[in-house]
Amino acid sequence: MTDALSEQLRRLAEIVAARSEIDPATSYTAKLLEEGPARAAKKLGEEAVELAIAAVQGDRDAVAAESADLLYHWLVLLQACGVSPDAVADALAARAGRSGLDEKASRRS
Repeated sequence: MTDALSEQLRRLAEIVAARSEIDPATSYTAKLLEEGPARAAKKLGEEAVELAIAAVQGDRDAVAAESADLLYHWLVLLQACGVSPDAVADALAARAGRSGLDEKASRRS
């Protein structure tokens, strides 16, 4: 991952957090957050499907655009659930160096 992407995600997470404090009538983000985790999860799922379709179609520009939409809605969902991006980073760090198969097996037990 590039530093530019990391910085954009950090900035976007800050914007999402700030918009959680404003009037939902003036902000799409605030409106999604007001509607709660279920609405945010639905939007994330819709964006994931749109990204998958763009990938299957081989549309690189759409893959980039839909990826941006997916990451935005992911950050909104984290905010709606009270989970920080740092908590996600911690979960990823805890998995570092383990094979995906070993990690999945450990979650079943």
